[in-house]
Amino acid sequence: MNIIISTIIVSFVIALVLGIFLGIFQRLFYVPVDPKIQVIRSYLSGGNCGGCGFAGCDDFAKAVAEGRASADGCLAGGKSVAEKIGKILGVEVDAETKVSVIACRGTKDCAKNKGMYLGLKSCMAAKISIGGTKMCNFGCIGFGDCEKVCTFGAIKIKEDGLPVIDYSKCTGCAKCVSACPNGLLTLIPAESKGAIALCSNKTKDKTSILKKCKNGCIKCGKCEKNCPENAIRLTDGLPVVDYFKCTSCGTCVEGCPTHVLVLKEELSSIK
Repeated sequence: MNIIISTIIVSFVIALVLGIFLGIFQRLFYVPVDPKIQVIRSYLSGGNCGGCGFAGCDDFAKAVAEGRASADGCLAGGKSVAEKIGKILGVEVDAETKVSVIACRGTKDCAKNKGMYLGLKSCMAAKISIGGTKMCNFGCIGFGDCEKVCTFGAIKIKEDGLPVIDYSKCTGCAKCVSACPNGLLTLIPAESKGAIALCSNKTKDKTSILKKCKNGCIKCGKCEKNCPENAIRLTDGLPVVDYFKCTSCGTCVEGCPTHVLVLKEELSSIK
């Protein structure tokens, strides 16, 4: 019995001494934290998506407070977060919210496969091993590398083999953009208008396009010829729009024989 009591007393004394020493060390080595860091961090999503170029939200908040990152660096937060951070720093921020869009309409029904692929179910693996699974080497491979990296659950692979983006969830963090081996995903301003081409086929062999994908851009040039504002040019075989001239009239969209061109403001309705 005495041994038990003695053990309890000794343990209590040791714990007390260690507690005192820890308290002393904490005071000696205490590093004050800039209150701005904590406030900035509270405005961030906490997704740690890496779109800002830093390891996570904590690192980004510290970098902004120390002047190593700009107030609009949080792509996931968009304009609203940038403006809040700007107020803390006392600077004006001209930021815009961006969302991701995929430049491909090559579904399973219209884009032919090269054959049966038995490798790793990864777009990057298929791209490296056989140049992609489809006859069109520029098209979406469809294994969902973009879906896997999306921290916010904004991308889902549909039954037709193409990713669909939920614009109510997309934050423009750009992780999907980096994950796509064919470079099909890109960021556009969420509130922008004008026509955009949802095809990335840059082949010069026009006769082979529809044989590989019925939804591909056939390089007919009707969009360029019919644009009343002279806002479209075929560059590397694809329509490129000058948004300073484009009025979003829809003439190019209506005249596109394979429905490659759509208006940005109508993207959310594309399923």
